[in-house]
Amino acid sequence: GGLAGGIEICITFPTEYVKTQLQLDEKANPPRYKGIGDCVKQTVRDHGIRGLYRGLSSLVYGSIPKAAVRFGMFEFLSNQMRDEQGRLDSTRGLICGLGAGVAEAVVVVCPMETVKVKFIHDQCSPKPKYRGFFHGVREIVREQGLRGTYQGLTATVLKQGSNQAIRFFVMTSLKNWYKGDNPNKVINPFVTGVFGALAGAASVFGNTPLDVVKTRMQGLEAHKYKSTWDCAY
Repeated sequence: GGLAGGIEICITFPTEYVKTQLQLDEKANPPRYKGIGDCVKQTVRDHGIRGLYRGLSSLVYGSIPKAAVRFGMFEFLSNQMRDEQGRLDSTRGLICGLGAGVAEAVVVVCPMETVKVKFIHDQCSPKPKYRGFFHGVREIVREQGLRGTYQGLTATVLKQGSNQAIRFFVMTSLKNWYKGDNPNKVINPFVTGVFGALAGAASVFGNTPLDVVKTRMQGLEAHKYKSTWDCAY
C-alpha cells in the first residue's frame, strides 16, 4: 500500500500542486492565476517543470506511514465490527473509514500536508526561504515549534475523516452489492479498480470545501484566521 501510494503521488502531484495554488490564490487581491491552465503556464515559465513538484518530498516521505496507519486502522476496526458471516455492512464501513481517516490525520497527514502547503506557498514569495525538505522542516520547527507542523489540525481531521468515511462507505456498499448473497464471491481486479475510482470521486466531491479550509489554515498566511471556523466563514 505504501509503495502504491508513493507511485501514485509521483504521477499525480502536479495536479495536487495546481489545486493547492488555486486554493491559496482565491484570497489574493488581485488573484494571480486565471485558471488551471494559467497556473501551470506561469509555474513552468517561472520555475520550470520542477516547479510543479514543489512540496513533493513531504508527501513521498509520508506516503508509507499514511498508508500503514489508514489501512491498518481500517482492518483493525473492521475486524471488530464484522458480523457472524464475516460481512461488513456499509454503515459499519463508514464508521471504520471515519476512524481510519481521523487516525491518519493526527499521526501523519496534518504535519505532512502543512509542510507541503508551506513549500508550495513559499514558492510564490518574492524571496523563497525554504531550500529543501529538511531545511524547510527545520525552519518551520525553529520559528513555530512543533505546533507549526500541526496547523489546521481540526480542518485536517474533518477532511480526512470525512474523506475516508465516504470512500470506504461507497467501496463497501459497491462490493456488498456485487457479491450479493455470496460473501466469498471473488471480485475481478478491474471491477475493484472501477469501484475504487467511484469511491475516490465521491470522496473528493464530498469534502472539497474542507480541503480548501485546510489548505488556507496551513499556508504562510494562516495567522489571518482565528480558527478553522473563522477561516470557513
